[in-house]
Amino acid sequence: MSGMKPAIYTTVAHDEHDERHHGAVTFPIYQNTLFSFAGYHQPANPYTYSRGTNPTVRELERKLAELEGGEDARCCASGMAAISAAILSRVQAGDHIVCVDQVYTGTRAFLEGWLPRFGVSTTFVNGASLPDLEAATLEHTVLLYLESPTSFFFELQDIAACAALAKRRGLTTILDNSWATPCFQRPLELGVDLVVHSLTKYVGGHSDALGGAVIGSRDNIRRILEKEGVLLGGVMTAHTASLMLRGLRTLPLRMERYRQTGRIVADYLSGLAFINRINYPGLPNHPQHKLAIQQMDGFGSLLSFEWDVPLEQAQAWADALRYYRNGCSWGGYESLVLVIAPLSELGRSEPGILVRLYSGLEEPQALIDDMANAFAAILAGA
Repeated sequence: MSGMKPAIYTTVAHDEHDERHHGAVTFPIYQNTLFSFAGYHQPANPYTYSRGTNPTVRELERKLAELEGGEDARCCASGMAAISAAILSRVQAGDHIVCVDQVYTGTRAFLEGWLPRFGVSTTFVNGASLPDLEAATLEHTVLLYLESPTSFFFELQDIAACAALAKRRGLTTILDNSWATPCFQRPLELGVDLVVHSLTKYVGGHSDALGGAVIGSRDNIRRILEKEGVLLGGVMTAHTASLMLRGLRTLPLRMERYRQTGRIVADYLSGLAFINRINYPGLPNHPQHKLAIQQMDGFGSLLSFEWDVPLEQAQAWADALRYYRNGCSWGGYESLVLVIAPLSELGRSEPGILVRLYSGLEEPQALIDDMANAFAAILAGA
């Protein structure tokens, strides 16, 4: 594992001296709804109204595009706003989408429950199988939607192979890169057309700001900016952009910490005989570990494990934890646990419960001791 590219540290930390802002080292918050112009015969002002563009938001977009290796980016009010804008920018009535079956639940609800109202259909396919993805492609398919790794079972897609398939079939590819971030994975370099992020997670990093982003070529982002980005109104505010810029400054440092802690926690869980399976692509026994190290530079600290106990017992274990708080998100400084559901409700045939674990910035040994104490207490009473 080579680790993240050294240049990423400089990209997030360094800005040139800017006399426009009196040398301010933190980019100013342009808390404006509109921007006046000097006169009708003066040079055009690139900023007119913050529903379209805003200087603070634009600075965040510039940084994100640079980190992902894209030409431009569009920031939105949430990850879901970015996902829906990206998808809508590529489809119209009568079109068909192929999507990985373990996609984020909000994305699936949008594709499965909302888009059919407007004549757009979706086929959900095992993302680990390139032949299955290709077989699902129809004459009217226009979009291949990927998420690698996924956020429940942490399944990967062969990104380069999927992008090549899409190009052969004339499809657009969108990939949700929230789990890996550009620190550990850069899908645009592997041929993907558009990358989406929930900036709420690792990029924001402090659990205090909602946001999303779409990153890609200048032409693809301009389409979103001129239509979906403005007309749907899911606009990021200048204040939120400032919080995201703050989080971005330390993103590589935090991701390195999460990489270390994630592996320590995964190794601990792997040593427990009563845990059936650890879903974490950083482990050598993950079925797609070879692919993971080919297309990723590292792994975060969000994983899941499968435990063959009653749902109530798994929930009692989560309640007994001290440092892992019950919560549905991830990417902040705090550790979180989520008892998701019986595996049978998630399309799996084997018995057991799926538990998702996010390890934050606490001392790794404290997190392990916390789990060990909770396991001991719950299993003793079983």
